[in-house]
Amino acid sequence: MSESGVPRVAFFADSFHEVNGVALTSRSLEEFARARGYPMLSVHTGRGGTWAESGSVARCEVAMSALSFGLEKDLRFDMAFPRHLGAVRRAMERFKPDIVHITGPSHIGIAGAIMAWRMKLPMVASWHTNIHEYAGRRLAHVLSWMPGKARERLARWSEDSSLDAAVRFYRLARVTLAPNAELVSMLEQRTGRPCRLMRRGVDANLFHPGRRKRDDGDFVVGFVGRLSPEKSVRRLAPVAEALERAGAGPFRIETAGHGGELDWLVRNVPRLRHRGVLRGELLAEAYAGFDVFAFPSETDTYGNVVQEAMASGVPCVVMASGGPASIVTDGREGFVCSTEARFVESVVKLCLDPRLRREMGERARRTALESSWDRVFEGVYAAYKEALGALSPAPVSS
Repeated sequence: MSESGVPRVAFFADSFHEVNGVALTSRSLEEFARARGYPMLSVHTGRGGTWAESGSVARCEVAMSALSFGLEKDLRFDMAFPRHLGAVRRAMERFKPDIVHITGPSHIGIAGAIMAWRMKLPMVASWHTNIHEYAGRRLAHVLSWMPGKARERLARWSEDSSLDAAVRFYRLARVTLAPNAELVSMLEQRTGRPCRLMRRGVDANLFHPGRRKRDDGDFVVGFVGRLSPEKSVRRLAPVAEALERAGAGPFRIETAGHGGELDWLVRNVPRLRHRGVLRGELLAEAYAGFDVFAFPSETDTYGNVVQEAMASGVPCVVMASGGPASIVTDGREGFVCSTEARFVESVVKLCLDPRLRREMGERARRTALESSWDRVFEGVYAAYKEALGALSPAPVSS
């Protein structure tokens, strides 16, 4: 422990420099530790062989090898990660951590688990991605040529097998963390380990309604995120078609992000405008320029992008399955939809009712203001102490 009694944490992040929810949470946790003066060793992919210190935070970055392969445009798994274990071990011995925190079963997470085992350190594991659902949906997408029942059986097998493997990995942790109540319950039951709720925060100063700059009069439906099968982005096509049938007037569908579904969207979604990968103020201005945020994914564990849209004063239409349903209250900050038909109808309803749109957007902003990264990470540090046996079990955040 540090002199202040705060655990010295070795944090192994699957994503850090990329543009996704795991990377955002990882960078935010590192910044929280630095701002509080909490000692942290941050291990992630980057420039190989680098050690840097900034305040109370030390960074150990490892490079990808030629044997790495792509899981997504900006995510890779390195089969040759064992070559880094010596350097990581030296960094760990130099830092002297009390506990290891991993964010998933990537090569970085596996390295963290190996270090925890070799150095006899307790481990906390946070669940960020429903990789089992991704596996099932992507396999179904690849096998779209097969008869429906056969395809569904193979997709279900892939999903079940991936979940079994992930659960076995998470059993290595003393305490697990998950972003919604459904996952907390699942992990506790399947791993036999305590699981604490770890929601997400939002930068309400960056994501703000005041950043709206456009005044073209168009109705804009926005989507931000990975353009991939598991995000169900093809549901944007019936949204655009329904708006045309409803005589909604000038409108467009705006997307930001990257992924393999972009070509399909360009061909099949009327009035689509793709803005590429946006960051910082450009991303904040894009959110503020949306009239509705339509997020059709049913696999997201939380939905940072939904919370960012809410902070920007934008009503959100989400699906009832997945993490976003724990952020949006149906009929209050937007709509939570159990079917694709209701998802489409809800977007059209908001298009045709500017007053409802304004009221929901104002409530969305107020709700987002209650989500603070400081509160989230104070709970994470409580979980560290619980794993170390220094704190009685208690919920991480609510």
